[in-house]
Amino acid sequence: MANDSSEHVVRGSVIGVPVNVVSWDAAEDRIRKWAAAQESRYVCLCNVHSVVTAARDDSFLTVISGADMAAPDGAPVAWMLRRTGFREQARIDGPGLMWRLLSAAERDNRGVFFYGSTETTLAQLAVAAKRAFPRLNIAGLCSPRFSALSAAEHGAHVDLINRSGASLVFVALGCPKQERWMADQRGRVNAVMIGVGAAFDYHAGSLPRAPRWMQAAGLEWFHRLLSEPRRLWYRYLTTNTYFIWKCAGQLFKAHE
Repeated sequence: MANDSSEHVVRGSVIGVPVNVVSWDAAEDRIRKWAAAQESRYVCLCNVHSVVTAARDDSFLTVISGADMAAPDGAPVAWMLRRTGFREQARIDGPGLMWRLLSAAERDNRGVFFYGSTETTLAQLAVAAKRAFPRLNIAGLCSPRFSALSAAEHGAHVDLINRSGASLVFVALGCPKQERWMADQRGRVNAVMIGVGAAFDYHAGSLPRAPRWMQAAGLEWFHRLLSEPRRLWYRYLTTNTYFIWKCAGQLFKAHE
């Protein structure tokens, strides 16, 4: 059910990866409409890491291209859309979109499901979400193990989500695992799936988020690097360098 032709969908290209041109309000409204109809959809939030992964891996490019929405999460991704003609494009960050959708779910009386991360983080997230949105219906929580799941286990998780009646499923498995999982479950999970990455950790309070000025300056990646240097230094060294190089080439060709 990807990319409903009845909707006005515009996508730009960021180093060859299609990313939606969409405002905050339009993104929220579109997802709320899908949730109200209990449609099986998936939403990717594209930062530098996911865009570079897609540019290097054709199978992952297919996942991003097939998403019902692929919004620009990383500030550099939004900047590239603005530099290539979409001057009003804002950054649609995962934690911010998740919080807006939780608020909307409370108003709309829609159930939400949190899938991913650890049991401890999920418990903390549920407390934080209920504190912010007291009438929110948290339909279910599931922390799948890190290692590969069997087909039976995948099926059991899908059944758990569907039995919960949730309309929105927030997925935090990390890139590219969460995007691949959502693509595989479209048509099976009867809800809108949104891949939100580290948003569970931020909202649960288990991972500090960058100050707003760093987010606005496109430096949230640097704050994450300082928070988790051993895990992230090589990823950022390679992906950021590749992204800058490919962006420079794209902009140069556009001005030839």
